[in-house]
Amino acid sequence: MTRKPYIAGNWKMHKTVAEARAYVADLLPRIEDVEGVDVGLCVPFTALAATVEACGDSGVIVAAQNMHQAESGAFTGEVSAPMLTELGVRAVVLGHSERRQYFGETDRALAEKVPAALEAGLQPILCVGETEEEREAGDTQRKLRHQVQEGLEKVPTERLGEVVIAYEPIWAIGTGRVATPEQAQEAIAFVRALVGGRSEEAARQVRVLYGGSVKPENAAEILAQEDVDGALVGGASLDAAGFAEIVKAATGS
Repeated sequence: MTRKPYIAGNWKMHKTVAEARAYVADLLPRIEDVEGVDVGLCVPFTALAATVEACGDSGVIVAAQNMHQAESGAFTGEVSAPMLTELGVRAVVLGHSERRQYFGETDRALAEKVPAALEAGLQPILCVGETEEEREAGDTQRKLRHQVQEGLEKVPTERLGEVVIAYEPIWAIGTGRVATPEQAQEAIAFVRALVGGRSEEAARQVRVLYGGSVKPENAAEILAQEDVDGALVGGASLDAAGFAEIVKAATGS
């Protein structure tokens, strides 16, 4: 099975509404001739509607950076899936390491959020990854096994292939350090095998992305690995020209 490459840019807490519109206007002409790659922009809540409007019928997927698992309720400061889909948002990042580290995101909450996103028609991008200490202690696979199995626990087997998983070694996020292509391949192949423990068909379908200091200079080598289906790009996605180069790298051009 040939999995379609997926390049998603995570803006984190960057870009106002005006800046988002300007970015999209800069990006779209740069990628309009690129085929065979899904492109996503993971945008702050305040800029979601403007980004959806600016992307129009370009095919660019607009994603939120978080959501609550409940459809509504007394959860001050939270946003639900129906609020996102109403805007035309098509995907949502769940469990990013910064959400886990700074805001107490738990695997148990993600076990509710991932199926809630699917049920609402949103594509979940589930983030997993180990710390530097865990890698040095030889605990990478144990950590990934826990995060993947917990995060997918309540997803129906027949829908597992619809989930996107982003492997992000925490020690490589925003540090300038990057996993070697071999490290990325090894970890992502292990993630795929974990999905295969539930369903071999889903393991062939599920797209597993690499995230962690991906740049135009290193993207092609990482994306060439057999099991790497794309990238969740952080800082390098803030520049439209550089992000477009990473998108093109996914095509092998």
